[in-house]
Amino acid sequence: MPIFNKLFSWWMKKRIHQIELFLKYPIEVQNEWFNGLVQRAVDTEWGERYGYKKIGNQNDFKEAVPIQDYDDLKPYVDRIMNGEQNLLWPSDIKWFAKSSGTTSNRSKFIPVSKEALEECHYKGGKDMLSIYCNYNEDAGVFSGKTLMMGGSSQTIDPDNNTYHGDLSSIIMKNLPIWAEIMRTPDRETALMKDFEAKLERMAEICSKENVTSISGVPSWNLVLLNKILERTGKKDIKEIWPNLEVFFHGGVAFTPYKPQFEDIISGKMNYLETYNASEGFFGIEDPNHPTEMILMLDYGIYYEFVPMSDWNEEQPKTLGLEDVELDTNYAIIISTNAGLWRYKVGDTIQFTSLNPFRFKISGRTKHFMNAFGEEVIIDNAEHALEHACNKTGAIIEEYTAAPIYLTNQKAGKHQWLIEFRRKPDNMEEFSKELDSYLRKINSDYDAKREGNMALEFPLVQEMPSGTFFKWMKSRNKLGGQNKVPRLSNSREYLEEILRLIEVPVNS
Repeated sequence: MPIFNKLFSWWMKKRIHQIELFLKYPIEVQNEWFNGLVQRAVDTEWGERYGYKKIGNQNDFKEAVPIQDYDDLKPYVDRIMNGEQNLLWPSDIKWFAKSSGTTSNRSKFIPVSKEALEECHYKGGKDMLSIYCNYNEDAGVFSGKTLMMGGSSQTIDPDNNTYHGDLSSIIMKNLPIWAEIMRTPDRETALMKDFEAKLERMAEICSKENVTSISGVPSWNLVLLNKILERTGKKDIKEIWPNLEVFFHGGVAFTPYKPQFEDIISGKMNYLETYNASEGFFGIEDPNHPTEMILMLDYGIYYEFVPMSDWNEEQPKTLGLEDVELDTNYAIIISTNAGLWRYKVGDTIQFTSLNPFRFKISGRTKHFMNAFGEEVIIDNAEHALEHACNKTGAIIEEYTAAPIYLTNQKAGKHQWLIEFRRKPDNMEEFSKELDSYLRKINSDYDAKREGNMALEFPLVQEMPSGTFFKWMKSRNKLGGQNKVPRLSNSREYLEEILRLIEVPVNS
């Protein structure tokens, strides 16, 4: 193993002691960050408006500052983008992460301060490597290149030197020298705006490199890996990159994609999940507890949690870490070192451990099906689809689902549009396994399915190969952090897809 790899592995593992400290003293660490954030923002326009000088504890904070969504903060963000500063946060903000907008067709521009970039996003990336190297003593990840597929960015105002783009492009434009040297492809290629042209160029460049790790969103990386296989005429990625050992993934649930990676990557391969959003870096998978993530508590973020049972209240009561419980669906509220104050992230999590705090992502506050009181969340869907695939030999490429609503003539049902990499042995059996497992893990769904009174047997439709890519392209949402919406109470997305491939709606 090259000395360079040994030195970097040793350097990364030095951080483990600090991680162990916040795992041991989570409440103290969060209190310290809370006080620091409020004090830093005392003299900002926001801090003066909400009386930060008088805030002495978390209860004062909750009483003084309402919970915010993007529309609440947008007037401030617009002003910052036009050059004003010291509004939400004291340091100058020049970068804005353009959200993927899965819950809205309108883009959001999330402020990214220098502190957020260094103390949160970069720190999270280094901790990801620290945890991986600490768990894998023979890791050779620094002996080759990391494949990173960036988004794109563009100048807003050259006079203010401000930019917006996918978070990945902002991170890539500001990488430290050591990280830039170890990355492929070159920055110009990685940040190309034309996604399909970028795929071709990346396939050409990266297939000639010694890639030891991949980092990014599973869906788009799969598209790239299959493009590389097609270009080289190979069947297995290990034929091209024999030293490939790990995929650091995030952005979407990995369950539907893992069989697809295993189908094209043979031998030993490690997978480590991260929870890195435009608003902050929140979690890293614990290798000792696969599928569970460590809540990273020293990244300049103060956390609050809203039980989903209270979510629809105008100003729901929030809980601190000391009050959360296991196996309860919580929406995440954050206050950050980029000036997001009591901000709704839009994701839901469930804690799997309270000592230390580990969790799994359960869905989105707007991505679920509850047209009939069935309360099906993404976590339910992922597990049910995994079960159906295991039972029928199927591998899913992409999917989305929405309800067919009740009419005077018949009950409603769920409609699933699924693009398969490998078709099930029997489609009817696949549908039965999906339905029965949902009934097993979700009592509300089971109750509504009883006797087909409110909810009939689901309609599962196989989509032609390339359907979801074609749909995402039609919405100008290829690459970056864009992702296919999984579940919705609205039929908007589903009907767009059916019209695109000329399949009758509700067929």
